[in-house]
Amino acid sequence: MKLANILDSKSSAERLEGSSPSSGTDKQFLENLAYITGVAIGDGNLSNPSGRSVRLRVSCDTKYPEIIKEICTSLKIILPKNKVSLIKRKCNCVDISCYSKNWKDWLSWKHDKGPKYTQQIKIPDWIKNDSEYSKSCLRGLFQTDGSIYFDRKYKMVNFVTTIPNLANEIVDMINKLGFLPKTQILSARDKMRHAKYTVRISKNTENFIKTINLTK
Repeated sequence: MKLANILDSKSSAERLEGSSPSSGTDKQFLENLAYITGVAIGDGNLSNPSGRSVRLRVSCDTKYPEIIKEICTSLKIILPKNKVSLIKRKCNCVDISCYSKNWKDWLSWKHDKGPKYTQQIKIPDWIKNDSEYSKSCLRGLFQTDGSIYFDRKYKMVNFVTTIPNLANEIVDMINKLGFLPKTQILSARDKMRHAKYTVRISKNTENFIKTINLTK
């Protein structure tokens, strides 16, 4: 699928009132917001270049057109009146951007408080406390900062972060879905400023992929 075709179709979802998910919104909205929350935590960046609305920018490899399409579609469902922009970069990468005054309320970090590591971002409770929203969020997380690979012919899925509390939250969410992930810690050394936490699913992997509807 060509990038130019991704935004052709228009979402039929109506604008949902309120600046936070606690304001009486519906399940479709919350599932998509949970997914975008995972995407934003994984590969998202918040900024305020205009001095007005905050911009969420997500960078994706162009070899994943279906993931790019899913991100754009979800953004249009939660913000159908806001423009979703695609900017292709030279390094086989595309930036997906969407401005909104709601990002400061919906996401767990602020655009002007430093990097996500400094703010020690976390997954909102309303996501962690609901299995369906957890699945949507996990899909966004693993699509951006995760991978599916084979180790000695065994399929594996992992997620990598430098934020220890985030790794623990992800482990708890996966445990609640009935899976048993393991966490590997790679201590900071040489040019690596922070330790890396790899959350890995090595057993019942195919079922986990189906459970969160993961494509990569």
